[in-house]
Amino acid sequence: MRNFEEFEEKLGYSFKTPELLQMALTHRSYINESRTRDGKHNERLEFLGDAVLELITTEFLYAKYPNKPEGDLTSYRSGLVNTSTLATVSLELGVNDFLLLSKGESKDTGRARQYILANAFEAIVGALYIDGGYDTAQKFVAKYLLPMTEDIVEKHLWRDAKSRFQELAQEREGITPSYQKVSESGPDHDREFTMAVFLGNEEIAQGMGKSKQEAEQIAAGKALTIKGW
Repeated sequence: MRNFEEFEEKLGYSFKTPELLQMALTHRSYINESRTRDGKHNERLEFLGDAVLELITTEFLYAKYPNKPEGDLTSYRSGLVNTSTLATVSLELGVNDFLLLSKGESKDTGRARQYILANAFEAIVGALYIDGGYDTAQKFVAKYLLPMTEDIVEKHLWRDAKSRFQELAQEREGITPSYQKVSESGPDHDREFTMAVFLGNEEIAQGMGKSKQEAEQIAAGKALTIKGW
């Protein structure tokens, strides 16, 4: 069993209802595997935390950029609360060391783990909101997530990988990227796609995802790294 008091020390917050923190860090797969009759996983807290997180980041961006139009603020918010950013913050916070996962999920360190880490961050926000109110949740987000804002805005990280790769490919090489499906596998309810991104006839990178769009985004992200852009 994880030492959740140690994680509370990391957060700098002591839960009045400690079960909320454990629930926030419990993935559905752990409950399914352990067959705990009254076990609770973090999906409901994630649902709540997502809404609280959106309000906190919206309020922050509205105040920080008084002259920016709605469209820009929406893009900045998307960059702050997307899976990649939240997963990165979760890793830095040490969430990975405290997650309750099934044995199978524990072995997965790829894109699936990113989703789990991002969802756990949202669930923690939800747990803090229930236990300590809006101000407690806001202080947590302000400490761990909001400092990433300027980097995201200055480096245009709020733009999705496909858009960034297309813009830079056209600017630097005069080529518009194209995408081709490499493979498709798995049952209908759990398909997995592999997509490749090309510059002309040259394959730059491949990405795997639960949809063609997700796989293309991952391929474009890899391509940006490979090209050093």
